[in-house]
Amino acid sequence: MFPIGKFQLPDTINDEHVSTWIETIASFPEQIRSEVSSLTEQQLDTTYRPGGWSIRQIVHHCADSHLNSYIRIKLALTEETPTVKPYFEDKWAELTDGKSLSVEASLKIIEGLHARWVFLLKSLTSQELERSFFHPEHNKTIQIDEIVGFYAWHCDHHLAHIAIAKKQS
Repeated sequence: MFPIGKFQLPDTINDEHVSTWIETIASFPEQIRSEVSSLTEQQLDTTYRPGGWSIRQIVHHCADSHLNSYIRIKLALTEETPTVKPYFEDKWAELTDGKSLSVEASLKIIEGLHARWVFLLKSLTSQELERSFFHPEHNKTIQIDEIVGFYAWHCDHHLAHIAIAKKQS
């Protein structure tokens, strides 16, 4: 389910795109905390659709996914087109920490991680934003500027899932 539509990469990425995307990533920790901080444990276990992830799983997924992205960016900055390791996000979401742990642990990860991620992204030159990694699951090379756009979309995508789930709780 794509409540805000699928990610659409612009034909040409410019500085304004990157700046806007970084600001979206920067504001995410406050937004997600605001969305979930007043929810009960029962509400946190509400899904956005039948068979979908609960709000709790979405919060933990965002911490897992964003951490993986941050590491991939650092690999791309320090190695020549490294091949990154895919992971089974659906299986990670089903692990006991994803299904049962308090969201506070992942909210703290997101806050610290996004502070470092945004600091790093804001420091990158246009040449560094063009560095890339190879993703074997998608069989393609992905530039850092592209992944920044995707993760800005990812933030908004999962905030929309949380909003939908909250209406159903």
